[in-house]
Amino acid sequence: YYAGINNSDELFIKESEMIKDVAQKESAVIVGRCADYILREKADCLTVFIHAIKYRAERIVRVYGEREESPEERLKDKDKRRAAYHRFYMDMKWGYAPNYNISLDSGVIGIDKCVDIISQLYDEKIPQYKGITSGYKNK
Repeated sequence: YYAGINNSDELFIKESEMIKDVAQKESAVIVGRCADYILREKADCLTVFIHAIKYRAERIVRVYGEREESPEERLKDKDKRRAAYHRFYMDMKWGYAPNYNISLDSGVIGIDKCVDIISQLYDEKIPQYKGITSGYKNK
């Protein structure tokens, strides 16, 4: 129990502890949850931001189906909430390429190619990258 904080803050603290614990024990892919910031002092961590400007609306309908709200509005709302969460807990701009080691546009190169690129970096055993985190904007 953490005195004086709300449920969201307590959840963030618990998630942060879990992320650090997993990253300490083994190689992992951690999607979102500010893992890039939480693991910022970990030298063997590769931070990745995957985005898809062109094809996100089309994909959201294909994967999650039609809704009353337009896909563009759904994405705008989701991105706004992600950015606010990131800004609140990290005081950094979500999706800003210089905040990550690598940024990939899955709308241009495809999801499979993004996986290939990240896997290749891992497989080459670049000394400073044993764990991988991802801020995945395409979902």
